[in-house]
Amino acid sequence: MLCKPDEKAVNDDSILRGARHVVLHDRSLPRSADAKVVLHGVPRVVPVGTKARALLPERMLGRLVVAALMDQKAVSLTTPITASCSLAALTTGHWEGQRIHRQSLALLALEAAEHLEPPLRLQMGPSLGFAQRVSFSDPAGRGAATLAEQLEQAMHALTAQRRELREEWWTVDEARAHFLDKGASAAALLDTWRDPAVPLVSYGQIYALQMGPLLPDTALLDGFHVLPGDDVLLLAYGKEAAARPMTSSAFPAFPSPAPPGSSSGIEPSSAGLPEEPELAYVARHARRASTHAASLIEGQERWLAALDVTSVGSLNHLCVSGGVAQLIRVSEGFHEKRIGAIADEIGDRRDQVRVICIAGPSSSGKTTFIQRLEVQLEVNGLRPVGLSLDDYYCDRVRTPRDDAGEYDYESLDALQLDLLGDHLRRLLDGEAVRTARFDFPTGLSSAEGGKEIRLGKSDVLLLEGIHGLNPGLLRTVPAEHVYHVFCCPLAQLPFDDLTRVHASDVRLIRRIVRDRHSRGTGAADNIQRWPSVRAGERRHIFPFQHHADAVFDSSLVYEMNVLRVFAERYLLEVPRDHASYTTAFRLMRLLDRFVAIYSDHAPPTSIVREFIGGSGFRY
Repeated sequence: MLCKPDEKAVNDDSILRGARHVVLHDRSLPRSADAKVVLHGVPRVVPVGTKARALLPERMLGRLVVAALMDQKAVSLTTPITASCSLAALTTGHWEGQRIHRQSLALLALEAAEHLEPPLRLQMGPSLGFAQRVSFSDPAGRGAATLAEQLEQAMHALTAQRRELREEWWTVDEARAHFLDKGASAAALLDTWRDPAVPLVSYGQIYALQMGPLLPDTALLDGFHVLPGDDVLLLAYGKEAAARPMTSSAFPAFPSPAPPGSSSGIEPSSAGLPEEPELAYVARHARRASTHAASLIEGQERWLAALDVTSVGSLNHLCVSGGVAQLIRVSEGFHEKRIGAIADEIGDRRDQVRVICIAGPSSSGKTTFIQRLEVQLEVNGLRPVGLSLDDYYCDRVRTPRDDAGEYDYESLDALQLDLLGDHLRRLLDGEAVRTARFDFPTGLSSAEGGKEIRLGKSDVLLLEGIHGLNPGLLRTVPAEHVYHVFCCPLAQLPFDDLTRVHASDVRLIRRIVRDRHSRGTGAADNIQRWPSVRAGERRHIFPFQHHADAVFDSSLVYEMNVLRVFAERYLLEVPRDHASYTTAFRLMRLLDRFVAIYSDHAPPTSIVREFIGGSGFRY
């Protein structure tokens, strides 16, 4: 239940905060009484000091307006107009808007936890796309089910109170002292804070670092649920901020295993099946996704904790104190040990495994992982033979089209599955096979235009592609002959209890650096394509990751410190009036919180070399 705060203490605190705000923001009078604002392309003149919220609707095209785009920068709706600018609404229909909604919901959860008796300590964990893992420390010893119910009630009580967002600037020393007193990890981050002041946000009593705009008041947050997990809480976002539709027929994020007796292992279609109640469906899949996520990152989190690297702040401290070389060696050693373990497991099953399928989302480090796995396989006496799925595309004119009428090369039906199946069957029978070839410039396929290969007794076929985990890819190959690997950066550090690095941001920054560095593609174009890339991953990769026999977490704890050296420049190349600038600006602010380090200590076999150059492998 909610505890009533001491009113005098709250008033005194507000006076002190207000005084601080005046000290830190004292400025001269505006140069002009009016400002020209181009609002969604239409110019108008408004008084200086008008808040963005007054010029924008609450909803657009049925989606909640969560922030304003002021000269393409995402700012809170409470931001005043101080000069001529362009202004537009940012809604939850945009991926950046969804992130703002989720972050606001997380801050609401932290505030609600403070109002429980006794206070509950929360830390936001990884996002699952439709929910977020939340770790907790409860002095009262309540179980997850009781906590979930009480926290959700407290959150709804705060939304009914229409708690307004407070955005304040504190001195670095003051903010650091506050977080030290609370035992919060944000204190370590402020040791390397370069700005003279720290932006903080609150919906009441709990303060967190402001890493971007948030919703102006709690009344705008609804549709959420707090669910119990095994040993965590799960904050379900609701329809407004979920990455996918929240229905059982259109939301197969973590599908159930194939039913017993299924020969193909293909997931049963949900079409025609009765839909579960929405909350029951979300709860079931959130718990499964949470357990799955925890199992994937526990190994790396364990050794990071042993090195006392539990936040971005503690990582920065290690970089400054001279301990980064050892951190890099341990991080790379962890990768090598994991790759060796996967190769050993394949070697132990050499009498059965004939095909290794490797899949992962964009910029997950698959290329380097495959090269390193090949080395470990050869150490175990196995010879990997590569076969590219790209050569099994059908003729371009036969390629299926997506909803926009464009060729959908990511569809499983874009591949010649019958031809692939025939070639695999013959290869596993010991025949020499002239493989297929697809000519990308002409869009024509040749059934026998590729190289001739034959699998010897110690040979294993290595397949890499977006559909590598889809059981429909290898319908003619017995399941015991196939070994599936899922590769993706997973474990990421928190900045504080509210905010952590998103694995998708790591992959986007990797991609921006690699493509600008070696392919000549600018950051603006990469950011613009990212939503389409992510949509393809959600359709074709993540729904099948539970089929993996092994998971390789390709994240490197130090990589953001290295990538910053390259990414900052490439992000600065994005024009300020470009639609991609919203994301570019947010990523620059994100990178600014990491201490930059040079890549000298990163070995030539490191996955980070795939993106910054200097790799010892030939791609």
